Amino acid sequence: MSNGDLILTRSNESRKGVPVRTPHRRVSLSELCDFVNGNGFRPTDWKASGLPIIRIQNLNGSRSFNYFDGEAKDEWIVEPGDLLFAWAGVKGVSFGPTVWSGPRGVLNQHIYRVIPKAGVDSYWLYAALRFVTSRIEAQAHGFKSSLVHVHKEDITGQLVDLPLLPVQRKVAEVLRTWDRAIDRLGILLGHLRARREALRAKLIADADREGAPVIFADFLSESRLPGTNGSKARKITVKLYGKGAVEKHEHRAGSAGTRYYRRVTGQLLYSKLDFLNGAFAIVPEALDGFESTLDLPAFDIADKVNPLWLIEYLTRPGYYTNQTHLARGQRRARRVPPEEFLASPVRLPDPSRQDEIVEILAMADREILRQTEKLTALVEQRRGLMQKLLAGEWRVTGATA
Repeated sequence: MSNGDLILTRSNESRKGVPVRTPHRRVSLSELCDFVNGNGFRPTDWKASGLPIIRIQNLNGSRSFNYFDGEAKDEWIVEPGDLLFAWAGVKGVSFGPTVWSGPRGVLNQHIYRVIPKAGVDSYWLYAALRFVTSRIEAQAHGFKSSLVHVHKEDITGQLVDLPLLPVQRKVAEVLRTWDRAIDRLGILLGHLRARREALRAKLIADADREGAPVIFADFLSESRLPGTNGSKARKITVKLYGKGAVEKHEHRAGSAGTRYYRRVTGQLLYSKLDFLNGAFAIVPEALDGFESTLDLPAFDIADKVNPLWLIEYLTRPGYYTNQTHLARGQRRARRVPPEEFLASPVRLPDPSRQDEIVEILAMADREILRQTEKLTALVEQRRGLMQKLLAGEWRVTGATA
């Protein structure tokens, strides 16, 4: 591949399986940079204005800040473009390096500001930190398997291959090309998802004006097919906020006296406890025969209703957030029994209109899937490329752009 004047090459020796001889030297991160910890800002330090306090949640894109209006020490200050490292957080989510893209602020605890030493390119160092993050996570400790923290030496002691500064800059520019492509594709996906949500809202709102006023009981009937007892049931549950998202669990520790009911492909499920959070699903073929208790009731759907239209109708935020009358002024987590749900009003469009809505939204889903697959491929390419470049297996020749 090429990137302007940047060209990736492998020597003849590398092609023959002989290690490439490059001017790399093995060094620890402590030789490449300094790690300066943030300050432990307490709630009493939080103000309505001042410098934003940069916390781990802000490294994940949140722009909700607390502020500090006191006298900030120089080591707390973070400028746009500074390199940060969260040394406590969730694996694969909030743990690891970030190039800060937010405003000037002060750094909270559990985050290091990383300062490259002379002869070290900042973006190459960021890539090197990403490269070793999985290694650091594997050695991390914490009170949960996913939520971990490390000691400073767990980071500074990591070894990396350091090339000469011109090579670092070339490697950094190649990796920036991939990162820019990944960022742009991520933004595109965000727009596509927002467009899909707006499209769903409009299509269903338009169909509501044409649909016949009915209640859910006119086309849904509760199913209570007998299942096994609790000690043997294969359990099915519904994920929150998912368009037909379901997951299965082997039920091993339940009470033998608990009654379970068999669920069939195409049935509608909802969670009594999470009805007002949009916990609806259609049973997929792969989970035919799985079971649930009456806390997760199932309904057979009449032929005049397209199940895919129904799940789109029920899982749009405009539906379940407007059903607060079912809670009768109680907590949102109050159980909503089937008889209350079945008695709720709905505007039912004719079958051809339901099918049209389903097909239009399916087209939007296919485009989102296509772009998601492209993004996944780019991320995998970037990971493999980073490994090759940082290990010196691939060289970059030519001048930087």
